Amino acid sequence: MFFTYLRRELRRRRKAALVVASGLALGIALVIVVSSVSSGMGKAQDKVLQSLYGLGTDMTVTKAAPAQADSSDRPRFRFDAQDNGSGAEQSSDRVMVQGFQTLSAATVTKVDRQTGVSDAVGGLSLQVIKVSGEFTRGQFQQNQNGGNQQGGPGANGGGSGQPQGEVRGGGANFDVNSYSVFGTDVTKAALGPLTSSKITSGRTFKSTETDAKVAVVDSAYAKEKKLKVGSTVTVKSVKFKVIGIATADSGDAAANVYVPLTQAQTLSDSKNKVTTIYVKATDSQKIDSVKSTIQKNISGTTVTTSADLADTVSGSLSTASSLATNVGKWLSIAVLVAAFLVAGLLTSSAVSRRVREFGTLKALGWKSGRVTRQVVGEAMVNGLLGGALGIALGLAGAYVVTAISPTLQAQLGGGGGANSGPGGGGFGGPGRQAAAKTLEVALTAPVSVTTVSIAVGLAVAGGLIAGAFGGWRASRLRPADALRRVE
Repeated sequence: MFFTYLRRELRRRRKAALVVASGLALGIALVIVVSSVSSGMGKAQDKVLQSLYGLGTDMTVTKAAPAQADSSDRPRFRFDAQDNGSGAEQSSDRVMVQGFQTLSAATVTKVDRQTGVSDAVGGLSLQVIKVSGEFTRGQFQQNQNGGNQQGGPGANGGGSGQPQGEVRGGGANFDVNSYSVFGTDVTKAALGPLTSSKITSGRTFKSTETDAKVAVVDSAYAKEKKLKVGSTVTVKSVKFKVIGIATADSGDAAANVYVPLTQAQTLSDSKNKVTTIYVKATDSQKIDSVKSTIQKNISGTTVTTSADLADTVSGSLSTASSLATNVGKWLSIAVLVAAFLVAGLLTSSAVSRRVREFGTLKALGWKSGRVTRQVVGEAMVNGLLGGALGIALGLAGAYVVTAISPTLQAQLGGGGGANSGPGGGGFGGPGRQAAAKTLEVALTAPVSVTTVSIAVGLAVAGGLIAGAFGGWRASRLRPADALRRVE
């Protein structure tokens, strides 16, 4: 009898049922879209952060760089000067540790032994300055303060943004090129900046190639220098065979060239030294406590987590994320509350219009509890119908966002000095300049099972609230109400 009456009433009152279900559907759909977009924002931000320090890294340990050296300590490049100005082309490489002070390789082991640390691996960030050209009776000196190269007639600069230099006491026709090299621990391939790139040609390092003269080159740099698998990259007279081309998942690559850590240490005369230690915690919920433990037990180091770096991200990604988290959340709550209230009031109003019907049923022997259950049952069906419609609308909205994939920009602010922090050497990102970098990421709106489960729960809750309103009104009806309505 219950289901027969329920089916008849829902069919007879289709318009009213559709109005109640539509209100609930709108609120539930909004919750799904906002939740999915917020999840997409989180994934986009994670992608930006991974482009800096690598997949799976929870924090990095570094040591602040010393104060910038004065002009007397600038690196110098010496060449065999020619008297007639028509000498053969010469070149010289200067390999310098970039970004931070070096740490002993033993520090990596010490960090790895700290409570809450799952794994730790060291890396060495280097900057290579290559000067090549024809020189006549002089000495080339790098000018860290910028400006154009000088050196008499025919001097030929390396271009804006490159290390600048001058030839003193002579003339020259030369070029200055700068690129970044990162020494990676090939025995632990799951951590470090290289994990933020995918091998698109060739292969990555083998765990046995700890001291091999092999290199993985970033795809953008390989295109610029016309390198491919099998080509040779020469750093400080050491020839490295290119075994793979890597493409960054988003934004710029962490370095132009990756080589085994031991080789990087040899090139820079930094035996058993690293600039950055990449750390993975045993539990992502305990990152803050692991950070405190490392700072307490390993003095003189700076521990930077992904949360610290996320605070430096600005641009449309940050703005949209804030809107989705704050405005979107409260808007969803407001719409849901309104939908629940409207559903309850409409259900109560529908019961009031059925006074004669329910009064007659009570006169025929129906008890108040039976009438209430009937009203609640109708409201629950309306709630589930609204939930199904809301889930369909929410999934459609999330699909549209993913299909369009609007591009958001994430700007990584530079520190106060070259490579002084996130956005500079930022979180161990080798080769990054102090100037802000802008990365572009596509927004998606993934819908999780949890989100759908929440939507179902909201549908049931909406039905119960509407049923509570209607049931309360129905429970107050008396058989006499029907007689008064007839009169």
